[in-house]
Amino acid sequence: MKLQQLRYILEVSRHNLNISEAADAVFTSQPGVSKQIRLLEEELGIQIFIRSGKRIVATTAAGDAVLSSVERIFKEVRHIQNIGSEFSGSLNTQLTLATTHVFARYRLPETLAAFMKLSPDARIRIKQGTPAQIAEMVHNGTADLAVGAASFNTQYDIKLLPCGAWQYIVCVPHGHRLASRTSLTLQDIADYPLLTYPAAMQSGGTVANAFLRAGLEPDTALLSDDSELLKTYAGQGLGIALLDNHAYHPEQDNGLHAIAAHHLFEYSENAVMLRRDTLIRSDMYTLIALLNPALTRDKVDQLMHTPAIEDFSI
Repeated sequence: MKLQQLRYILEVSRHNLNISEAADAVFTSQPGVSKQIRLLEEELGIQIFIRSGKRIVATTAAGDAVLSSVERIFKEVRHIQNIGSEFSGSLNTQLTLATTHVFARYRLPETLAAFMKLSPDARIRIKQGTPAQIAEMVHNGTADLAVGAASFNTQYDIKLLPCGAWQYIVCVPHGHRLASRTSLTLQDIADYPLLTYPAAMQSGGTVANAFLRAGLEPDTALLSDDSELLKTYAGQGLGIALLDNHAYHPEQDNGLHAIAAHHLFEYSENAVMLRRDTLIRSDMYTLIALLNPALTRDKVDQLMHTPAIEDFSI
């Protein structure tokens, strides 16, 4: 059994059983991946994947058990690599950061520019996804840490460290009936087609909960994580955009008018997400402190070892 073979089956699983995409991810050929998976199955005496012709269509029960163990193995491999980088003083370490679209577009550019000045030898790799997806990236070890909207309902054993809050605003074109309003009601929003984020309308989401409590059902016209797209369609009159307040810039969005909606929906927290068993390297402490100056090395260490009640008071 080779570590490379285990990596191949893990990549096939992560790429929705697509061998070609898995092969591209590990910079090898599709036949090479298929051959090594077959050899591993023969050695273990089990079938990991169910095939239909040359295609993999499902994972067997035994395969699920193997993949679960492989996930743990590669978490430990990543942990060992981090130990090596930290204690050898190795330069050119790579820090993989998972984040949401809004954070990547509006909050991270200046932070990462400051980080690169403090850590010029570091290499940053950014992965983008929904709050649930970036939590999964941290869980499975494909990201060192994540930053974005805090997901308190995550199924993973992940620590959330406070990283600021945001609130919703409503964006409408100038001349829109709501543009002259200084305060809105939920009924005002429900009266128009709604453009907003998918997470907002998911069961248990801040926006979905507010409408549910009010007995209202919004007319959702477009769900997208791309704030620029939502603003574009709002400007074209497709509906009203319900956005993170950081996504609106009066100078750039001069065709739109923003109306506060903080009184209608609870504030949403942003968080740095870390696996509880992660080895936090020096470059990670540096980035975390830039995201929230209150998160000093001592404070991070303290929070990482507190019970699973997230502390957003600092």
